[in-house]
Amino acid sequence: MVKNHEAEVVKDLENKKITVTRQFDADVETVWDMWTKSERLDLWWAPKPWRAETKSMSFEPNGKWLYAMIGPKGERQWAMVEYKKIDRLKSFEVADSFSDDKGNKNTELPQTNWKVDFKKTTGGTTVTTIVSAKDKASLEKLLETGFEQGFVMALGNLDEYLQDHM
Repeated sequence: MVKNHEAEVVKDLENKKITVTRQFDADVETVWDMWTKSERLDLWWAPKPWRAETKSMSFEPNGKWLYAMIGPKGERQWAMVEYKKIDRLKSFEVADSFSDDKGNKNTELPQTNWKVDFKKTTGGTTVTTIVSAKDKASLEKLLETGFEQGFVMALGNLDEYLQDHM
């Protein structure tokens, strides 16, 4: 039986954070791999009809993931993730920013910090992502870019992939 899990999004702008929680019907190791290996991230990360394409990735403390989200007309939106802390199969923390194709940060758009936690549950894994910023205005600007809808759609892509391939 296929279960339909919805993402729970809690916006706490006064405390400068957005928490997104999503259940997946797969074990922690599988879900972890989908978040930490570029060839797997490229399968689900961008909201449809966009797709993700990794230019480079080094999943280790002080490593980086440089990728583009490619639109249906070939337009590219670049971003860079800088890995800060990694606790294998439990959590990782990153600094996330919009960038150019060389990894130079776009300071016109908000930069955020993410903590992604993975927890084994009965029948699957719960992923909790806490996105924080230096100020409320940065999170408001992030929300204006379509972050909430896009991230929820991408998590749906991950769920769909896991149901079809695992």
